[in-house]
Amino acid sequence: MQLSKTEEQLMSYLWKLEKAFMRDLLKTYPEPKPATTTVATLIKRMTDKGFVAYKLYGNSREYYPLVKKKDYFSKQVNGLIKNFFNDSASQFTSFFTQETNLTKEELEDLKKKEINK
Repeated sequence: MQLSKTEEQLMSYLWKLEKAFMRDLLKTYPEPKPATTTVATLIKRMTDKGFVAYKLYGNSREYYPLVKKKDYFSKQVNGLIKNFFNDSASQFTSFFTQETNLTKEELEDLKKKEINK
């Protein structure tokens, strides 16, 4: 299961904060801020999808992510490779190196980081 673009935006704020009450989440949005009901609806959907959970403190809920950012994006990239590059990492790599604006030095740096894992 994956998140919509608006859910991903909210999830990115929650990943940064690690845990947050509704007021904390609303503060992270740039102006014009969404309505509280909009964010509550997004959080409810994300909870139903298994991405977010919460702890109750009286009438307040403190939300926290159940999915790590790295795990979510790894799954998204792997899905991209499967769906658009015939499940071929080499096709993806070829496309990535040819179609991005990375310098030769940046590509070499990526290669070194991969080798040193």
